[in-house]
Amino acid sequence: MNKERVLELAHQADFINKRHNGAEWRWGYIDPELNQKIEKFAILIVRECANWIKNTDSDSDIGQEDANALLEHFGVEE
Repeated sequence: MNKERVLELAHQADFINKRHNGAEWRWGYIDPELNQKIEKFAILIVRECANWIKNTDSDSDIGQEDANALLEHFGVEE
């Protein structure tokens, strides 16, 4: 998973503060268990979206291609 993108999205969702004690937040700076949970949550959402694309596109080949492109964009394995 693209951790930088997960970090950016987690920040936008107010899961984390961008700054902690005056230092910029970095992946792994907070509780590693929370990092894992945020990443797992992001992966599950991306997979759910990819499955929805694949299952609802009227052209199954294009749906599969689009779903694969989404997974690749976020660096998520099928």
